[in-house]
Amino acid sequence: MANEAKARGNTAFSSGDYSAAVKHFTEAISLSLDNHVLYSNRSAAHASLKNYADALADAKKTVELKPDWSKGYSRLGAAHFGLHQVNEAIAAYKKGLELDPNNEALKSGLADAQAAASRARATSPPNPFGDAFSGPEMWTKLTADPMTRGFLQQPDFVKMMQEIQNNPSNLNLYLKDQRVMQALGVLLNVKFRAPNAGDDVDVPDAEPPKERKAEPVKASKPEHTPEPMEEEKEEEKESRDRKLQAAKEKELGNAAYKKKDFETAIAHYTKALELDDEDISFLTNCAAVYLEMGKYEECIDDCDKAVERGRELRSDFKMIARALTRKGTALAKMAKCSKDYEPAIETFQKALTEHRNPDTLKKLNEAEKEKKELEQQEYFDPKLADEEREKGNEYFKQQKYPEAVKHYTESLRRNPKDPKAYSNRAACYTKLGALPEGLKDAEKCIELDPTFTKGYTRKGAIKFFMKEYEKALETYQEGLKHEPQNQELLDGVRRCVEQLNKASRGDLTPEELKERQAKGMQDPEVQNILSDPVMRQVLVDFQENPNAAQEHMKNPMVMNKIQKLINAGIVQVR
Repeated sequence: MANEAKARGNTAFSSGDYSAAVKHFTEAISLSLDNHVLYSNRSAAHASLKNYADALADAKKTVELKPDWSKGYSRLGAAHFGLHQVNEAIAAYKKGLELDPNNEALKSGLADAQAAASRARATSPPNPFGDAFSGPEMWTKLTADPMTRGFLQQPDFVKMMQEIQNNPSNLNLYLKDQRVMQALGVLLNVKFRAPNAGDDVDVPDAEPPKERKAEPVKASKPEHTPEPMEEEKEEEKESRDRKLQAAKEKELGNAAYKKKDFETAIAHYTKALELDDEDISFLTNCAAVYLEMGKYEECIDDCDKAVERGRELRSDFKMIARALTRKGTALAKMAKCSKDYEPAIETFQKALTEHRNPDTLKKLNEAEKEKKELEQQEYFDPKLADEEREKGNEYFKQQKYPEAVKHYTESLRRNPKDPKAYSNRAACYTKLGALPEGLKDAEKCIELDPTFTKGYTRKGAIKFFMKEYEKALETYQEGLKHEPQNQELLDGVRRCVEQLNKASRGDLTPEELKERQAKGMQDPEVQNILSDPVMRQVLVDFQENPNAAQEHMKNPMVMNKIQKLINAGIVQVR
């Protein structure tokens, strides 16, 4: 039961439903309190929900239960990092690497934590334009200017200006926005216009920017005239101009990409990267072009550069995930020739640890499916399959059923389309009392070859042992359509009829009746009959109104349903 709950939790986690995953892992933990893997999984789910305090508690429990398991320290480090406990996160990652020095997740986590620690120690230089954005005078100036007055009706512009006012260092984040540059000119009393860089457009699979929510802004009258600001420093102006020019090159690259002019697109993206090496989208766009061109090695090389540079710059996790996904896609393309899907699968998994993107998950599932199909093709060998089936037959004759199952299973791995192996394994499962497994094999046997009567005898026998006599009878009769004189099928029909007639004659013992009633009440067909208002009235008439009962007996459909209830022990004949 704990494993089933765990499996449900893993499925929910993979689909991005982290709340459901927490619920299922909690259920599993209640059934297996000392299972360290369950606490680890729930810690990951809590972390995905940003419930880092709960994630930390589960991570600590994981390490307590399994102190020599490196993944526990990965969970511990991630939880500390989410709580901004950088030093504790570093210690946890280092402890995990002592146990598993080559663990990539621990290495990546340690690098992130150490980078965060370095940033915390560093002091940011003051922004020379900070005073321009201070106080209510900023809103008054923007309202007075005809151009920026219109910008104040745009929620995303208002949001950006509020963020810059709260922290002037944020100005560098929005230098590409022409409206911000226009506002900067108004606030500094400098008459200049930013070049029309246009919107930043990534290649087709890029994610659109999220719309910013509007926040109310109140402008107030200035209490005094602010002192004039200094002119923009030359190096800052040069940096801004280079970023604007890089954005323009990117737009030209995007346009060329859409026209499938790949060489031109590469040239523009490369130029953009030379102008601004702090935007890894130029690298990922180059990788996308190489992917379209079938130059997979070049694509992988640019993706690796993007990941490395992105970690240095602390880029958004989604950008890192995008680079890894493109690398995985290139590796999957190459695997069609190399027959090695493992590198692609590993890369997609790394991308999902950065950002759980449905497209990446789909690509991972496809790569795993391709790998499985390839393994099956390489393992396929009908001759060896026949040899394994014969070995299974020998063990079956010696009544060594577990050994026979082992060889039949190997036979099916070598040739999964052999109905005989399914039929023989169904017989073994029946002997071992594993009726559900035997039924599954018998049904697969019939699916592969509907004319192979052994499949019907196996399925009919299993249904008979399960005391589902009507369904067993239907199975035997279906088999007789293909081989009317088959003695096994005829004997099966006879046994089923004998059991059904016992119910019709009222010859069931109290124990048999009770057992049949319990099984009958689980039958969906019986449940439908009993829930039918018309059939409920028919049963009342059989007890209280003989004349109406005589009329009901003329209806074959009604009588079939009555017979079904008699066979199930629900209605008794006296």
